[in-house]
Amino acid sequence: MGLLGVFIVGVVGWLWWKGHLGHDAGRKLALAGGGALSLWLLSRGQMVPGIALGAATLGLGFAGWMRNKVSVVPMDEIEARQILGVGLNASEEEILAAHRRMIAQVHPDKFPAGGASPDLARRVNAARDTLLRKPGASRG
Repeated sequence: MGLLGVFIVGVVGWLWWKGHLGHDAGRKLALAGGGALSLWLLSRGQMVPGIALGAATLGLGFAGWMRNKVSVVPMDEIEARQILGVGLNASEEEILAAHRRMIAQVHPDKFPAGGASPDLARRVNAARDTLLRKPGASRG
């Protein structure tokens, strides 16, 4: 069993090193390891540590899932202005009009099979939020 475990760890490590596990691979590996260790502890009769580790693993998984669902895209004001195509002196109305125009082009609900993507729509929304939160701009 020990040799099989070393082989599995080696294969997973190689896949992680080569980038075949996708983005956020460290969290995925932590979830798999925490779940496996929790099951191992439970099979050995260690109920309290096994359940505690299982609960922590589920919490980590849920937090990562929620972060992917409602992620905030960090960006600066210049990048936000480039995404929306507005100038430095753009008013709130101009920012909102540019946002409406851009989101109509990239929203995944309007073009599910086309070139629209949730990530692009998320970036357009983040650009609007970044520009409307700057000092002196208010959103009513």
